[in-house]
Amino acid sequence: MTQHGNHGDHHNHGSLKSYVIGFILSIVLTIIPIVLVMNNMLDKGTTVIWILVMAVLQFVIQLFFFMHVREGEKPRYNVQTLVLGLVIVFTIIAGSIWIMMFNKY
Repeated sequence: MTQHGNHGDHHNHGSLKSYVIGFILSIVLTIIPIVLVMNNMLDKGTTVIWILVMAVLQFVIQLFFFMHVREGEKPRYNVQTLVLGLVIVFTIIAGSIWIMMFNKY
């Protein structure tokens, strides 16, 4: 009897260590912008730049530690995933900045 539905046969989904490292890095990259905003540590423009940098780093962490972009059977799928992810992230970031900048009462 063959097992076609067993995911453990051909795919490496990552180790617990990589998931923990990715999770901790994600938490740190989330806390940094929160601290900057809540404590008014920087001016508005610099704060927005820091938030954008942390968002890009968060995106990279998510790709490598959770979505396993570097691991795959065919590299073109990794590139397609990366491009789609970049489009989605750019749309969310641009839309959020648009709302924050132009939503004045």
